[in-house]
Amino acid sequence: MSRSTFLVTVSGPDRRGVGAELFSALRDLEGEDVRLMDVAQITIRGTLVLCAEVSAESPLTHDALVASIAKRPIAKDGMTASVVAVTPSDAVEGRRLLVTMLAPTISAGQLEGIFHAIAESDATCERIVHLASYPVDCYELIVIGPDHARLREALTTVADACGLDLAVQRAGLHRRSKHLVVMDADSTLLQDEVIDLLGAASGRAEEVAAITHASMNGEIDFAEALRQRVALLEGLPASVLDEVRASLRLTPGARTLLRTLQRLGYVPAVVSGGFLEVLGPLLEELDVTHVAANRLEIEGGVLTGRVLGEIVDRAGKARALERFAAEVGVPLEQTVAVGDGANDIDMISLAGLGIAFNAKAVVQAHADTALSVPYLDAVLYFLGISREEIEAT
Repeated sequence: MSRSTFLVTVSGPDRRGVGAELFSALRDLEGEDVRLMDVAQITIRGTLVLCAEVSAESPLTHDALVASIAKRPIAKDGMTASVVAVTPSDAVEGRRLLVTMLAPTISAGQLEGIFHAIAESDATCERIVHLASYPVDCYELIVIGPDHARLREALTTVADACGLDLAVQRAGLHRRSKHLVVMDADSTLLQDEVIDLLGAASGRAEEVAAITHASMNGEIDFAEALRQRVALLEGLPASVLDEVRASLRLTPGARTLLRTLQRLGYVPAVVSGGFLEVLGPLLEELDVTHVAANRLEIEGGVLTGRVLGEIVDRAGKARALERFAAEVGVPLEQTVAVGDGANDIDMISLAGLGIAFNAKAVVQAHADTALSVPYLDAVLYFLGISREEIEAT
């Protein structure tokens, strides 16, 4: 005999003891013929929805369930209870994906587009979690579907059209195992471009900025652009480095990102085309110990206009990511890279999750996802870390 399936739903104003009352009613019937298969609950603004799936040999179990629930004081104070026989639908086959989407606010219209894309990809959403409501709105969906490439393309198209930042990742514990988070410094961890600040201090701001702009857009090789810009700083007193360091502005959310990563056991790292002489003391204050950056040559208390050692360029950033991953002891699949410029592309492409942060189009094209909001701690949502966890101390 085929088994019958029943969905027991309790809903209404939440109060203490409702769950105990429901499971007491189910316990009285539980045995070889009646089994509890699944449980789900959500509470929104004090309103509870608690569901239990029960499998039974006999369709007569419906009446038994109703009678057992009626013996308990469940249906009172606005609470209702129902028992419905259900026919399991054909399950959607495929592996689960995590779809994370965020924006300053997320509207019903944006969600409509996302859910249309899921349905049109022959996929279904199994769960929705509201990770944050400020300073951005963020939802995480667990989606199952047979064709991940098709689903990813459909979701990305909708997200681009309606202004959502969206990431699609394989579901599983591996996401919480991304122990190394590597980020660029200039215009990512920092609001500033250090070389531009040095250019301003030397009176060559426009020349330096023009080279920086061309380099970040991939129009000039980064290493060559760096040499050209540093050459313009020849003769600048080394004391200016302290002044520039004091003027640096962290990106909103940067301290929160670093503090949360460290508290939850992740390892943050900074890989920068900037200069260790400027960044070093700041990163030491932030307790970031994995750092790769360029070095300025200083002689007689002034900058010579030359760079010391191997330049940390586009390829150098990727090598640094590999080196740090080996030092931390994690595979590249368990790393995250965040950056904004063309010299971050190799690093972003190599990491398990590459994030383009307020980045140029050429960088977004190589990233797994892009963030357009101005808060660096939004990176945490792509790791499944909720606002509640972020604010826990």
